Amino acid sequence: MTPVELSRTVLCAVRRAVDQGELGGVTVPERAVVAPPGPGGCGDYATGIALRLAGAARRPALDVAEVLRAYIAQEPGVADVTVTGPGFLNITLAGGASGELVEAVLEQGARYGHGDTLAGQVVELRVPYDTRAEIVADALVRIVATQGGRAEVRHAEPVNLRPVPAPEDPAPLGHDAARWALLHPAPHDRPRISADHLLQRESNPLFRVRYAHARTRALHRNAATLGYSSDHTGERAASASAVLVGAGAPVGAAARHTSAPSAPLRAADPTPGEADLLAALAEYPLALRLAARHRAPDRLARHLVVTADALLGFQHVVLPLGDEKPSAAHRARLALAEAAGAVLAGGLSLLGISAPEYL
Repeated sequence: MTPVELSRTVLCAVRRAVDQGELGGVTVPERAVVAPPGPGGCGDYATGIALRLAGAARRPALDVAEVLRAYIAQEPGVADVTVTGPGFLNITLAGGASGELVEAVLEQGARYGHGDTLAGQVVELRVPYDTRAEIVADALVRIVATQGGRAEVRHAEPVNLRPVPAPEDPAPLGHDAARWALLHPAPHDRPRISADHLLQRESNPLFRVRYAHARTRALHRNAATLGYSSDHTGERAASASAVLVGAGAPVGAAARHTSAPSAPLRAADPTPGEADLLAALAEYPLALRLAARHRAPDRLARHLVVTADALLGFQHVVLPLGDEKPSAAHRARLALAEAAGAVLAGGLSLLGISAPEYL
């Protein structure tokens, strides 16, 4: 179950609770935000929908959460629901959650994370004659389109999109570095126009993002040289579910790989970096929605840095080491790396920045 599907599942539970008269006065919202649990949470995903509905229900958020917990727990694909804190619903999916997430990313490719938050809406972007404002607006045209909206850019008053201008012309940095220098900072922050954006060092976020994408392509090529691939259909989906999360385990847990697909699963320690990378992939749709809603490409840029850092911490366990033979575990890890590459490429494309095959 993907985050989008789980959001619909949560809304279905709210609708059932309202129809049964258990949440009187509540109007079913258009969407429910789900994301990996924060501190103190548990399971695969969490939602604060109960806190959002408590006012209309005229009941404490914890009471609303308990009502919804019973309905969500009955939904197919849900293994467990726990209420934590002031009323957060923490949802553990049935086995295969991370495998399904990876499968969804690979199948949807550049369209992963697209939604209908702005469906049918025309977003007018009135900008001054300023390089940064025009670059931000250009990126927003594509980002708004991912959520079903249509952005129209005009040089008109009154201006409604005026990021802090760059202190100097970014063109000498080249196309990609110039766009990153203008898009990565928050609109209220003055961008740095510096050769630091060109350095191939860990201190350069743009380098890390583009290098991480290049590493996913290198892993794909190296795996092919070793005679295997992620095979992201059929058997791969099953093996990814088994190897990445085990039978019924939450996202971020893992199972030790076996020598044959039919061998029984055994519990094991999580693969280093796996949980962080899965969380980054799961949160990407939310990052896109927020970037579109708040007219803030920097939210997308920052999430790409998070994804890149997670991939760079995970990459070392993707390929077999020494005399080790490729196994179902390696195919599943390769699929996860390739999914990260798809997210990085898609996000960079939305920002108008290239995603290199080699770096």
